[in-house]
Amino acid sequence: MNNTLEMVNITKDFPGVRALDSVNFQVKQGEIHCLVGENGAGKSTLMKVLSGVYKTKEYEGNIIFNGEIQNFNSIRDSESKGIAIIHQELALIPELTVYENVFLGHEIKKGAFIDWNETITQCKHYLDLVNLMVAPEQKIINLGVGKQQLVEIAKALSKDVKLLILDEPTAALNEEESKNLLNLLVDLKKHGVTSIMISHKLKEVIAIADTVTVLRDGKTICSLSKEKNEINTPIIIKSMVGREINDVFPKRIKHIGKEIQFEVKNFNAFNKELNRWVVKESSFNVKKGEVIGLAGLMGAGRTEFALSIFGNSLNYDVTGETYINGELVKISNPRDAINHGIAYVTEDRKGNGLILIQDIKQNITLPNLKDLLKNFLLDSNKEIMVANEYKESINIKAPSIEQKIQNLSGGNQQKVSISKWLYTNPKILIMDEPTRGIDVGAKFEIYNVINDLVNKGLSIILISSELPEILGMCDRIYVMNSGKIAGELSIDESTQEKVMELATN
Repeated sequence: MNNTLEMVNITKDFPGVRALDSVNFQVKQGEIHCLVGENGAGKSTLMKVLSGVYKTKEYEGNIIFNGEIQNFNSIRDSESKGIAIIHQELALIPELTVYENVFLGHEIKKGAFIDWNETITQCKHYLDLVNLMVAPEQKIINLGVGKQQLVEIAKALSKDVKLLILDEPTAALNEEESKNLLNLLVDLKKHGVTSIMISHKLKEVIAIADTVTVLRDGKTICSLSKEKNEINTPIIIKSMVGREINDVFPKRIKHIGKEIQFEVKNFNAFNKELNRWVVKESSFNVKKGEVIGLAGLMGAGRTEFALSIFGNSLNYDVTGETYINGELVKISNPRDAINHGIAYVTEDRKGNGLILIQDIKQNITLPNLKDLLKNFLLDSNKEIMVANEYKESINIKAPSIEQKIQNLSGGNQQKVSISKWLYTNPKILIMDEPTRGIDVGAKFEIYNVINDLVNKGLSIILISSELPEILGMCDRIYVMNSGKIAGELSIDESTQEKVMELATN
């Protein structure tokens, strides 16, 4: 097969940082090519160069597409050549219909006016191509994330796409939606569409990739071929992190207390907007120095349960009892929860966990500003000292604590999110999907942080959609199903099959 794309000696600098250092990247016609690497390796930056987000004069090197050197100075330039990029944060307009979104910016016209009948007819055609059974008249806001992802692909196909770029396309999808999306990429390959997929999910990469290119620290490390049987987990991990990770989940010597430190009993939560119970008669407990897992399928109620415990910020109708060290406590809002030593690391670090336009220092100290007050004024010297302590102890990789959050990789953003809650001196730490969307090396560092925290006596409630993570990190597992705790398993008796059985029955 001939190369449809060659990126030659691509170098891209940001102030104080070389994001791409003479990267070479080749993609063959009609293949599925996966681009992997740790957060900050340069994957998204390389794709932004390719799609015209960064103009030709803003980087060094050449893009050769279908045998011609290209000068892309906008996304419209790359789209005109048949290149489409679908970002992790979808670019759809929620209040518009499916057909309006699919043809937004390249409307079908009859004379001076939009031909809505033909637009709907053509939209149905592209929805069929992506196996999406929804009415074109549906509004985007009424579709789940998985279906919205397929609308984005239909939109790309409507522009006669030749090269489809997907940045972490399955990050927010459940297992069934992810499987459908991967199958779609294979189907599109049969129709001549070449795909580049950025992903941290190595299982998915291995399942569909014809070629895997690994970036590390802004450089091309290697390209691995399916034909040559080079694509496997140990080789990819070693290439990504520059070292072998034999134990994906670091071992710890357990020091679990005998007494229950935190317990919730008979919790119920009613979502008034959806008009249904999202948590029903659920109870669990956790001891000092213990990690309990909260497992279950998407929609099982894990996050809703956690938010109900952490002061009910979504204003559900909640009933139930909360005990800390055997004492019944009343928690009416998140501030009550913080005052009682409970902290919650959200699954949505960009939307709800961090203030992206502020720096590391401001984000870490925000939940506990009262600790920085000196004569009713903020002690800026103490703020700097505190932020630097967490930067070192949690190993946040950044030039300084003045670095803006939006300029950090996902793994380092997550470390800041954890640090800000540790500054509240919690006894109980709820971690909701703490490694979602971060690479294997950063995951390993987060796992070490978890082990260090429980060794210091914290109790951790770990919510994760990745069963290997639950099995590898937890001491006990509670499984949720349709808003209820369906069962409890000790780690010694736990298997993926047993967890899934409780989650699906």
